[in-house]
Amino acid sequence: MNKRAGVGRRLAASLYETLLLAALALVVGFALLPVLGAAPSLPADERALPLLKPGAQAISFGSLFLVLGSYCVWGWSGGRRTLPMKTWHIAMESAAGARISLSRAALRYAAWWIGPALAIAAYAALRPQGHDRWALALLAVNYAWVLLNADRQFLHDRVAGTRLVDAS
Repeated sequence: MNKRAGVGRRLAASLYETLLLAALALVVGFALLPVLGAAPSLPADERALPLLKPGAQAISFGSLFLVLGSYCVWGWSGGRRTLPMKTWHIAMESAAGARISLSRAALRYAAWWIGPALAIAAYAALRPQGHDRWALALLAVNYAWVLLNADRQFLHDRVAGTRLVDAS
């Protein structure tokens, strides 16, 4: 088995990956503009952001989920590495040291959504009381897990049975 990559390198690679995924999300968003139509007019309260209608939100979220998931699953499976993984000399393998299958990579991607799903649920629950900003902290659940886990794994790696190792 290879040596596990350090937490700092894994966090740096995750931050870099987030920047690439944000750029990909912008491309998807711009590609969806003709499908979703123009944003609705501003609400009466000028501080509030105009939101898409629920159907357009579902199309937008579903498209983003599928495109970002395809990028991650393809980049992690079959011994491939994403650009941030190559930059930070990190590879992904199963707990047994084998290459990651498509299904395991898909499980890891789905498990990555634990923190964001908790944040969205908390936002919906806390918004009526005016405490919605506290939901943002739940985005860190997957990464804060490293402080609780004896193997220093992120939550999504623990759930999927994967680990990030040194590829130097």
